Amino acid sequence: MSRSAQRGRLLATATLLMASIAGGIAPALADTLREALVSAYQTNPTLEAARAQQRATDENVPIARASGLPSANATGTYTRSLKPNPLSTQYDNSLSADVNLSVPIYSGGGVKNRIKAAKIRVEAGQADLRGSESSLFSQVVGAYMDVIQNEAIVGLNRKNVAVLETNLQASKDRFEIGDLTRTDVAQSQSRLAVAQGDALSAQANLASARETYIQLMGHAPGALEAPPPLPGLPANADDAVRVALDSNPDILAARARTRAADKDIDTAGASRLPQLSLFSSGNYTNYLNSLGGVSAELYPQSGSSAQAGVQLSIPIFQGGLPAAQRRQAQATASQTMEQEIETERSVIAQVRSAYTSYMAANKLIESSQTAVDASSLSLEGVRAENSVGNRTVLDILNAEQELLNAQVDLVKARRNAYVAGFTLLAAMGRAEGRDLNLDSNILYDPQGNYDRVKGKFFDFDDDPAPVVKSTRTVDTPVQDGEIPKSQEP
Repeated sequence: MSRSAQRGRLLATATLLMASIAGGIAPALADTLREALVSAYQTNPTLEAARAQQRATDENVPIARASGLPSANATGTYTRSLKPNPLSTQYDNSLSADVNLSVPIYSGGGVKNRIKAAKIRVEAGQADLRGSESSLFSQVVGAYMDVIQNEAIVGLNRKNVAVLETNLQASKDRFEIGDLTRTDVAQSQSRLAVAQGDALSAQANLASARETYIQLMGHAPGALEAPPPLPGLPANADDAVRVALDSNPDILAARARTRAADKDIDTAGASRLPQLSLFSSGNYTNYLNSLGGVSAELYPQSGSSAQAGVQLSIPIFQGGLPAAQRRQAQATASQTMEQEIETERSVIAQVRSAYTSYMAANKLIESSQTAVDASSLSLEGVRAENSVGNRTVLDILNAEQELLNAQVDLVKARRNAYVAGFTLLAAMGRAEGRDLNLDSNILYDPQGNYDRVKGKFFDFDDDPAPVVKSTRTVDTPVQDGEIPKSQEP
């Protein structure tokens, strides 16, 4: 099959998938998947924590740069003699002030390479943040589709219980007139009891899915609308892998860490190179008329001094510390290189697996729909044949169970296909806020914070005190497994 034909088939299948979901349960007024994604994007604590972590990573750049900038300090000292010596000309009290300025000129490349490594790690952190977004959105889509799936299954089980209740009453009526045996009635009672248990399990699963929705989105789900078609699906697995190798945030972060580790090697070796700096200092001392004791008037009671110079430090022997640090940095760099390959392997496997799962799930939708249609026709035939005595009550019960199983399988296939498709996009690096048509005014730009802080050098340039941005869920109601009658199939 040609690539264009494959692409057309895949898009057609996706359209069929969306149509089949929309044909299931799609209330007129409903929460949308986009609204769920926006809610998680703005209020989820996992994502907010990842953004805060990235802001902390941004600060490593001005921290690294600080050691290459001038430093100045001032010291004031007051001294008082507790037991003066009257025979001494030393001072009894003094007040002094010292000011020191140091300007690094050359540090063996250590500062330069630390700054470069810090900048590269900012890139890695921004890629990690993209990965956090993608991971969260994958969870949101899964939770959203789980609620839709479990609501549909609850509706199917509730309908099945109602049908079996009618069957049981009909069996009892026919038993009363001698048309059926007690065994037939018992079979109907057994199937009804099993169906009631299955309905309770389905409701428990729905309640659990709704609680997971609350955990991720911060609020309880309303009536959920069928999701829109997935954009940008690849024509084949090879295309998906090519996109992932260029766009997957985990791969980009791993590559950046490898480059940063290479700079760490040069940083570690800088301590065995000469260090050059300029310095200056000034001093003022006042003896408070105590210098010289009884002859204080013979001595000046205050004075000042100033110095400036160049300092060159040449390491000769440090006990092997620089070599050990450089070897350690080299080993760490080797580790990051292997981890980059490991990440690449993992992403390739994820992409191929997700593509295969997506294609299989779409094929399963078609086969499940065929099974539902066939089971419905079979049930009608068994009921008709039972009315003329050619089929037993057990045959009807079995046919009803087969139809329910086929319907549940279809609902699950729809859910799995959509989640697999989104998982594929996430593995390709195409499932982040910027890829999902979220409003530009709510998109978080980590580069903006980096640009804000990278050049800061003032010691008192603080940010406001941190405040919680995510929402709490302690006030949300406990979820149950009930659904409105209007949502029953």
